[in-house]
Amino acid sequence: MKHLIILGDGMSDHRVARLGGKTLLEYAHTPAFDRLASEGRSGVLKTIPDGFHPGSEVANASILGYNLNETYEGRGTLEAASIGYDMEPEDMAMRCNILTLSADGLIENHHGGHLTTEEGRELIEFLDKKLGNDRVKFISGVQYRHLLFIKGGDKHIVTAPPHDNPGKEWRPLLVSPVDENAPAEAGRMSPAETAELINSLIIRSQELLAGHPLNRIHAEQGRPSANSIWPWSPGYRPSMMTLQQMYPDIRSGAVITAVDLIRGIGCYAGLRPISVEGATGLANTNYEGKCRAALEALRNDDFVFLHIEAADEAGHDGDLDLKLKAIEYLDSRVVAPILDAVSDWDEPVAIALMPDHATPVEERVHCAEPVPFTIWYKGIEPDDVKCYSEADCAKGSYGTLNLMEFMHEFMKIR
Repeated sequence: MKHLIILGDGMSDHRVARLGGKTLLEYAHTPAFDRLASEGRSGVLKTIPDGFHPGSEVANASILGYNLNETYEGRGTLEAASIGYDMEPEDMAMRCNILTLSADGLIENHHGGHLTTEEGRELIEFLDKKLGNDRVKFISGVQYRHLLFIKGGDKHIVTAPPHDNPGKEWRPLLVSPVDENAPAEAGRMSPAETAELINSLIIRSQELLAGHPLNRIHAEQGRPSANSIWPWSPGYRPSMMTLQQMYPDIRSGAVITAVDLIRGIGCYAGLRPISVEGATGLANTNYEGKCRAALEALRNDDFVFLHIEAADEAGHDGDLDLKLKAIEYLDSRVVAPILDAVSDWDEPVAIALMPDHATPVEERVHCAEPVPFTIWYKGIEPDDVKCYSEADCAKGSYGTLNLMEFMHEFMKIR
């Protein structure tokens, strides 16, 4: 039995008055989702451990069976793995967004006007030349998602994920130490010194980016200004078992995503990363290319993790129409052709469809509530669920699963 997880990042939602009180999954036209649900078995899954922020790094690692209390080291370390950066023991890594701050001191968006990867690289290389030194290093990633490494930095600081704070004043969200009086550990700065350094980098980046030629072009095009960095989610190099070590039936596996974070989780999990030309992480991503890549990987690998980011980004932007379109594209351009293809294969494939967390379009932030999932394979005895949605899946025969329980149940299917 092959195993495929199709993950629509952030596609779960709340009821929306503009949609007649339905959630987006209830309102959208998703015949392939509904076929999986009606022919399979469903439930809901708690993906965020108590005490953890509802981030994608937490939710996706939980889905793959990791105990976050043992393995969690922040988002930056995972994204470092995705680009092949070998962290030293004294390194502290942070995700470093390039974003837009409004003239009145608010976080306007978390993506700097949806920077292209080339634009993001230009800005990060510029900042590294101006601000980098033996202790501080900026490394470019994809689009607005980059990395900041601080040699000897202390991770015991409080940071604010920018995508969870749209429209809020940025100054009160600057970095602070967990304990203002905590002493420095051997070979590291104190938490207070680390916070002070990061905040100084944020302020200095605003001064430098204000006059950058790229932002003059953005102004001419009517695009938001990419006018500040925002480092967050600090951590040291994590220690994680591979999926092959955790689940003997997985001899080889692959991860398909446009997002460095998910690729980084896949790297630590022992999954082969597959890049797809035209994969953007937005609603204009190459759905067909990702679909083909997943089917090709399933020919050779035992386990494939197919991640589609688009609905999450639309949710953060508060764009109802775009999030509906992203959900329907996932249904018609990915799930439907995959389901049609594997239905004729001699070797069966178990498919799980799910989000990692909710990103409600009217709140624009991640939520920690349980998410709907459905599992399908040829020969499964279906339950009574007929449609794929939050409320329908909650009535499914799997009931409510908790964290790593999903992967344990999924890999029992042989």
